[in-house]
Formats: sequence, C-alpha cells, structure tokens
Amino acid sequence: MRIVLVGPPGAGKGTQAAFLAKNLSIPHISTGDLFRANISQGTELGKQAKAYMDAGNLVPDEVTIGMAKDRMGQPDAANGFLLDGFPRNVSQAEALDEMLRTEAMKLDAVLDLEVPEDEVVKRIAGRRICRNESAHVFHVTYSPARQEGVCDVCGGELYQRDDDSEETVRKRLEVYHTQTEPIIDYYKAQGLVVTISALGKVADVTERAMGALRG
Repeated sequence: MRIVLVGPPGAGKGTQAAFLAKNLSIPHISTGDLFRANISQGTELGKQAKAYMDAGNLVPDEVTIGMAKDRMGQPDAANGFLLDGFPRNVSQAEALDEMLRTEAMKLDAVLDLEVPEDEVVKRIAGRRICRNESAHVFHVTYSPARQEGVCDVCGGELYQRDDDSEETVRKRLEVYHTQTEPIIDYYKAQGLVVTISALGKVADVTERAMGALRG
C-alpha cells in the first residue's frame, strides 16, 4: 500500500506511522528522517537543505520533494510506503502526484488522524522532560511523575520545552490549518481520504486505522 498520513501536531502521527508500517510491511518515510539521513550522508540535497537550515530559512519544496523521490525509489519501497510529514502543502501534493504518475504508481489512501484542537494543546503543553541526558518524558495528565517536577527514573528536574508552551502549540496549529490541512480537501476530491479518530489508547487507534485502510 502507498499511504499518506496527515493530522495536526500532537495527533500521534509518528507513533501510529511506526505501528502501521510494521503491520503493513512497508517503510515509514518521515520528513525528519529524510533530512537527517541526507545531511549526515552529505548528499547534494542534504547540503542544500543544511545551507537553508543553517541560515534559519525554510527548506524549499523542491529540495524536500527531491529527497522524498530518492527515498521512494529505493528497493524496500517497491511494494509501498507510508509518508509522514510529506506532502506538507498542496504544491508538494501535486508534485507527489506527478512523481507517482511518472513511475506508473498511485496512492491507495490518505489517512487523516482527527483530534480536537483542545486535546492537541492538552497533549503537547502537558509534556514535561527530564533535564538530564536520558531526557525521560512525562505528562502532567497522562503519565505524571510521582513527585511533581522530579523525574521518577533519575531524580532530575522536569521542565517544559519552549516549543511545548500553549502559545507555541496554537501557532503550530495555525500553520497546520493554513498550509497542511488544505491537502485533505485536495485528496478528498480524489476519493482517497480515510478519517479516523486519534483519541484513545495507541493500540486502539492503530486497530481503528488498520480497519479503515482495509476497507
């Protein structure tokens, strides 16, 4: 199967992508992994991406698209793949369609993980991370530390990352609604979108997703 995974920040895309890719025996291709791999390997696309990132600029679509195209062309993706974080906007979705047409392939589904905005804020803004090297993660609601502000594992101080603050999360959601959410309508027009609730236990969401993908 060839699947695109979409959903707001905090929807659990990375977690679900890993389980779904394993269950479907296809590679999980994430934008973050693409950037890290290309930069660490010193590829031409990696060098271009690093130059933009070092300058504090967004990596242009054509660089991201080039990385995705290379990755999807590798042998382990011959029978399908799960894309996580790509396409990020309609122009990338159009480029992906053109890429797949060129290779005589097509998407099977676009899995939309639906989570209410207030739940997204609660999930992300409630995270607390240990300052020590182990960086153990807790959550004030879902997995609180036994003693507030203290890591259960090593006794280190727990803190909230700047990009996990409610203000920052709401800004990230604005970017998602403006840039990424329009691809859902783009793919709905092609009859590809399958929407499921991403609320509940991880295993339940995975089972829900697998059922939806199998039709």
